[in-house]
Amino acid sequence: MRTVTLIKGDGIGPEISDAVMRIIEASGLEINWDIQSAGVDVIQEEGTPLPARVLESIKVNQVALKAPITTPIGMGYRSVNVQLRKALDLYANVRPCKNLPNIKTRYDNVDLVIIRENTEDLYAGIEHRIDDNTAESIKIITRKASERICRYAFEYAAEHKRKEVCCVTKANICKLSDGLFLDCFRQVGLEFPKIKQKELLVDNLCMQLVQDPTAFDVLVMPNLYGDIVSDLTAGFIGGLGVAQGANIGKYGAVFEPVHGSAPDIKGKNKANPTALLLSAIDMLHYIGEDEHADKIQKALYKTLEEGSFTEDLGGNLKTTEFRDAIIMNLK
Repeated sequence: MRTVTLIKGDGIGPEISDAVMRIIEASGLEINWDIQSAGVDVIQEEGTPLPARVLESIKVNQVALKAPITTPIGMGYRSVNVQLRKALDLYANVRPCKNLPNIKTRYDNVDLVIIRENTEDLYAGIEHRIDDNTAESIKIITRKASERICRYAFEYAAEHKRKEVCCVTKANICKLSDGLFLDCFRQVGLEFPKIKQKELLVDNLCMQLVQDPTAFDVLVMPNLYGDIVSDLTAGFIGGLGVAQGANIGKYGAVFEPVHGSAPDIKGKNKANPTALLLSAIDMLHYIGEDEHADKIQKALYKTLEEGSFTEDLGGNLKTTEFRDAIIMNLK
């Protein structure tokens, strides 16, 4: 039986975590959940939102499923997500963007993947005040990190039978930093002559995405652009409530939804567990449980095709009712 670290998070995290655990159990797959608490609920007791025991659990188990954790804006502790990625060197953020059944959006046939460098850029958090009126942040781009994320993107494309990888930068302005990233993309690309290669500036990409997102396949980019563009593309498929994510490193992976902890609906049985469930499906593929992953995905798709939605998608189902509908479709 595989042991997986489960971080239930805070806000709606525990509710959607319980729903996903029940669905996986109902599929017939037995997982030994190593449940770890983190986030705002543990700060008072342990002095940090990310206790060392959480990191140790992931290092031992080498795979984790994580529900959302609250990050203060403009003050307070540093993002737990950023801390996890740095501490575990989870260098590749993978954000699939694909239409789901019966969820009406402005676009059909969207099927793209954003590969985001996950450890440096402005997210290195190197910043300081010059004086009371001026602050400075340092953008870090290294050849090592750029080469490995570009290679990951090409290898991902090859493994998943994708036809094109597009490199996204602002190299016309950030000539040294983004220029280095672009140069690494070109050099790594020489190793993959069968995969089509494209280069776009991030502002031009955003314009083209809203014109026709179906024109894109795999996109690779530095950290900040990847964060912004991946949320943009989530809007093509129904929003953050249905967008999954993965953080992959050489020695482990953390799978998570990309939405926030939604403390305003905490405990109201309204939260949509779809994004966490899709992340769990990706996790099951990662650990080799393809049969159960496919089974759960089919049940989810059937539930959506039946028009069974939570409130955020225009329906009236509670979290537990949506969970139960998926479980019924597993049979």
